[in-house]
Amino acid sequence: MEQQEFTLADLARILLDAAGAVEGAAFDEGIVDAELEQLGYDSLAILETGSRIEREYGITLDDGVLVDARTPRAVIEVVNAHLAARAA
Repeated sequence: MEQQEFTLADLARILLDAAGAVEGAAFDEGIVDAELEQLGYDSLAILETGSRIEREYGITLDDGVLVDARTPRAVIEVVNAHLAARAA
């Protein structure tokens, strides 16, 4: 099975679908280490994003894993680790 890669563009798309656009939040490489809450996404938006990621990518994220992954980079790393484990 070919391993998928979860990217910043994927995260941006899913966040927009889950929570809508946040004024002033531009998803480019410059924000990968900014905290999601500072970008305007609250815990409910992050949980909904996690649910959508699970459905779309066929993975199960541990409870609270996205709450602990506070930046886009951390979310991307967590999702890619789960995708790699599934592919193994």
